[in-house]
Amino acid sequence: MRVLIVKTSSMGDVLHTLPALTDAMQAIPGIRFDWVVEEGFVQIPGWHPAVDRVIPVAIRRWRKAWFSSDIRAERETFRKLLTAVRYDAVIDAQGLVKSAALVTRLAQGIKHGMDWNSAREPLASLFYNRRHAVAKQQHAVERTRELFAKSLGYTRPSQTGDYAIAQHFLADTQNQPPYLVFLHATTRDDKHWQEAQWRELIHLMAGTGLKIKLPWGAPHEEARALRLAEGFDNVEVLPRLSLEQVANVLAGARGVVSVDTGLSHLTAALDRPNITLYGPTDPGLIGGYGKNQFICRPVDSSSLAALAAADVFAKLRPLIDGVAPASENSHV
Repeated sequence: MRVLIVKTSSMGDVLHTLPALTDAMQAIPGIRFDWVVEEGFVQIPGWHPAVDRVIPVAIRRWRKAWFSSDIRAERETFRKLLTAVRYDAVIDAQGLVKSAALVTRLAQGIKHGMDWNSAREPLASLFYNRRHAVAKQQHAVERTRELFAKSLGYTRPSQTGDYAIAQHFLADTQNQPPYLVFLHATTRDDKHWQEAQWRELIHLMAGTGLKIKLPWGAPHEEARALRLAEGFDNVEVLPRLSLEQVANVLAGARGVVSVDTGLSHLTAALDRPNITLYGPTDPGLIGGYGKNQFICRPVDSSSLAALAAADVFAKLRPLIDGVAPASENSHV
């Protein structure tokens, strides 16, 4: 059985789709997937053992010059790749009008997606041949697992979903000195933890003997990393890395401290212990999913400015000692 997945973005959403593939792989012997994904996340689907072909799309970039000759040529190449195979099923896990109209509509095969009351944008459901009711009040991973189970005709497993990508990186994580990764960069200002608090946490880490690695993806993030590391011998600002290289770094870490960002979801997908700092966003339906994922939030405040470095260090201390914190999904 060959299935096309339409899940183009964002990083967290793409990662949240992986456990559904694992369910299907275990329920339907021999099932194989192709996957349409935004060009910036094209490395992720190929980490899963059930994925054969990854088809990059660039809707975000194309919209800036939709009718230019170069973009028209790219769109035509994409259309040819997309329509070259007739699939047993096409699953639109994005639930947006743009993905349904520009991708799912063109794909060859019976098209599945969430129904009017379940899709993120109800109008997207009009592009599907088979529409499935999927309960909204559950984690995004579970919603996608339910959609795949209903689309492909098996019962969703009751156990926690398995991303099935950690083993892709195991060979690169052996025999390294223990270290932590601090994921300090995110897109929204209100999801940032203040630099002074990061530096206080780094200071508290100085006596542990563990090195701290700081990745970054854009020049302003590199500048922040350099400011955080200034004056500390236990901090390494990493060079610019590809997504797969960042995944290798995360896979080898003893633990991770992160703000609410796509790389935090990547940490969860790699089964690494992760303490995520939440302020204004609610982690209940879209937070870290999987093993050893811990929430750290300020009490009686939606602002990360109220979260003290000492509180985060107390949550982090068990990971430093090589054991899990006492409880998951808790406030400090």
